Amino acid sequence: MKPVRLAATAALSALWLTACGNPSEDAANVETPNPPEADEASLTGAAAVDEARLSNAASTPAEWLTYNGTYEEQRHSALTGISAENISELAPAWTYELNTGRGIESTPIVVDGVMYLTSSWSVVYALDPVTGEELWVHDPEVDRAVGVKACCDVVNRGVAVYDGKVYVGVIDGRLQALDAETGEVEWSIVTVDQSKPYTITGAPRIVKGNVLIGNGGAELGVRGYLSAYDAATGDLDWRFYTVPNPSKEPDGAASDAIFAELANDTWGDDGAWVSDGGGGTVWDAIVYDDVNDQIIFGVGNGSPWNADLRDPNSDGDNLFVSSIVAVDATTGEYKWHYQTTPRDNWDYTATQHIMLADLPLGENGETRRVAMQAPKNGFFYVVDAATGELISGEPYAAINWAEGLDEDGRPIENPEARNNDPETYAGFVQVPAPYGAHNWHPMAMNPDLGLVYIPAMELGQAYITDPRFKSKPSKWNTGMDFSAGMPLRYPEGTVQALRAAAKGTLVAWDPVAQEARWTVEHEAGWNGGILSTASGIVFQGKLDGSFIAYDAATGEELWTEQLHSGALSGPMTYEVDGEQYVTITTGWGHAYGLAAGMLFKDAVPPALGKVITFKLGGEAEIPPLDTDLIVEAEPKTEPFGDEEMLQAGLVHYSRNCGVCHGLLGISSGVLPDLRWSTYTASADAWNNVVMNGALASNGMVSFSDVLTPEDSEAIRAYVVTQAHMNRKEVSDKDIQEEAVGPGMDLDAEPELEADEQ
Repeated sequence: MKPVRLAATAALSALWLTACGNPSEDAANVETPNPPEADEASLTGAAAVDEARLSNAASTPAEWLTYNGTYEEQRHSALTGISAENISELAPAWTYELNTGRGIESTPIVVDGVMYLTSSWSVVYALDPVTGEELWVHDPEVDRAVGVKACCDVVNRGVAVYDGKVYVGVIDGRLQALDAETGEVEWSIVTVDQSKPYTITGAPRIVKGNVLIGNGGAELGVRGYLSAYDAATGDLDWRFYTVPNPSKEPDGAASDAIFAELANDTWGDDGAWVSDGGGGTVWDAIVYDDVNDQIIFGVGNGSPWNADLRDPNSDGDNLFVSSIVAVDATTGEYKWHYQTTPRDNWDYTATQHIMLADLPLGENGETRRVAMQAPKNGFFYVVDAATGELISGEPYAAINWAEGLDEDGRPIENPEARNNDPETYAGFVQVPAPYGAHNWHPMAMNPDLGLVYIPAMELGQAYITDPRFKSKPSKWNTGMDFSAGMPLRYPEGTVQALRAAAKGTLVAWDPVAQEARWTVEHEAGWNGGILSTASGIVFQGKLDGSFIAYDAATGEELWTEQLHSGALSGPMTYEVDGEQYVTITTGWGHAYGLAAGMLFKDAVPPALGKVITFKLGGEAEIPPLDTDLIVEAEPKTEPFGDEEMLQAGLVHYSRNCGVCHGLLGISSGVLPDLRWSTYTASADAWNNVVMNGALASNGMVSFSDVLTPEDSEAIRAYVVTQAHMNRKEVSDKDIQEEAVGPGMDLDAEPELEADEQ
């Protein structure tokens, strides 16, 4: 699509899921202060980072100063101490056990002799980068009940450092500044309306004396925005909303002018967006383009996903949902946008990693500054960084929702992609699924080879409108039927077939030629982020715990180590006293580890996360997997309930429980597998948890606002049935005669799987 440039002014339904306040009146129209001048004291001691250090981070590769390494966000290090010639000597130097488990997505920062990182629940750690010795830990003491608001686990991707402080976005919506030397809180502010299901999972960025932070929650129903806070005081400087407010009136924000001029008209005046916020959260990609003095950020999905429910009486594009947006770095005022998925209907966020580069894409092969992104929708986009003009866009992974881009850069959609009507749905399994062809896992680039390395995947989804849709406060509100196509019983081998169809690929992508130079196939989807080094090595972790080094030019495997946990975060590298280290944080969880438990070959334990650091000649050992934590896979009671009750339980489980405890009742083990829970043996005990919130302090809040006691008991009956699934007690006749849902006719299943290939 041609960018708009103005001057100054959501296979089986729902198997695949993702990640997923007004400024105060006195904060509106605040004059932007000049960046604080760094005095001598502020440039010494812990995290003595100023704007010059951030701008020149590429020239100081011994440190890792920002989440993606530098302002270019290429995750490429100039270090060469670890090479193809000596990588066989790479071994663990030290490990550190984090205080929390669940999904671990943090990339550590190393600066001034200290490593700073986060774990789930937004806990911050300061470690010695040579020994792993703990220096301090800050726990923001988040109420575990907040976990119900987190679409994709209570994760955190990291911190920012500046002027002696460490900045962290907290899952409950706070932004905190910590003393880098002690971990003490210097200031803490609430950036969201905490009565709504907002979360923060992304790493902050520092730009011109401001801390930039977005938020998440569009699966549940919020209104997205990007905020800039003064790094010294925590005062709000500017805010840019990504979707209009329900009345389409000014907010007193930096986004007011462009909404009045353009974006308001891309939305109707009614629909679920009016009550649910519209979505468009900025939960990951935030990039400072210092050449053009602008912030480029990615915007998430609409809320709800289903465009026909979100905005029923309009066919507008719903700006700035699923868009790349650029704003002035000082004022936050709009500069340009490019929308990757107009009128998003499928959770095709554009929040994925954005990086900057200078490529020979100008006239006569001259250098042109570009922004690049591989968002969920499966296209790799190259846009002009100054103007947002689309230069090129091609699929980097398997897709069937669109056949390409038209001359205006809009996707040429497959008509079946928007046929969500359960009455006319004809079995179309759409690729990508809501997990996307690429999710939060960071890419990397080797500028010497001109290659971008993408952790891609291939998963399918049946998108069918939820006929029971009604907005549920602080619960999932996608408008898609998570129970559609979900069979109550299924033949043995079904889960194995689904698992085999979920693929992952490491793609070495040439952004100039818009084609893959080489690929490495993985046996599962949802693999880790990437690190590139100047010695021609690419590091990537995998879902199964493998940590692998590849030849950056050819994809040849050079080295591997088993980390005994999910190796999914973005690795980083640094150097101390001439010795290069490589660090990765590990842990199972995330959206995939919660909702897609059936795609795990074996159950995993709810273990604590780890920091694992390697060096040449390292002599440490990685602790083995503690399988004692895995719950025995045995039903705790006999099956009960008639078919009507079981079908009702299937629906209520799929709509309310599956996103955390796993679709089809199968958990990865990160959160309790309800099939094996002792609570299933007692109706009273079960309802005490589900309806009364007896385990709210663990994050399992009451669901009495959306379920009746009869619904709760139906879920228990369904879970118990799943516990006995394909065991000797269940006959083949019972399985084969059970009706299946739309698009899941057993006779047609092989054909659908073939289509997914």
